[in-house]
Amino acid sequence: MSEYSEKDAKAGLDVNLPQIETFANQFPNYEIRIEIPEFTSVCPKTNLPDFGTIMLSYVPDKKCLELKSLKMYLLAYRDLGIFYENVVNRILDDVVAACRPKQAVVIGEFNPRGGIKSVIEAHYPREDF
Repeated sequence: MSEYSEKDAKAGLDVNLPQIETFANQFPNYEIRIEIPEFTSVCPKTNLPDFGTIMLSYVPDKKCLELKSLKMYLLAYRDLGIFYENVVNRILDDVVAACRPKQAVVIGEFNPRGGIKSVIEAHYPREDF
């Protein structure tokens, strides 16, 4: 069994991806939920495709995410070698950087591989469990 290096662990975190654009929010205190049922990325160790559903929910403050740019951003993961955990946390960080929501949650529900299904969930603001 091979050991994972620090480089392996950080796979996909420093790659430049398309910018997520925003527009001015017009209303206070509501939630936006976005589901991406055909998300794909690549396992950085096996180079095999990973498939799953990404669910993003956020409470906008001054800005909302523009969906076409979000789609282009997410499509860039198709050829990116990145672990599930990095996918979910990177999406959360990039969404927060783009629109500075009051709160946000990203859930990645990945299809089973080898009989194991993974569900990864990240929250903003980041708090201790």
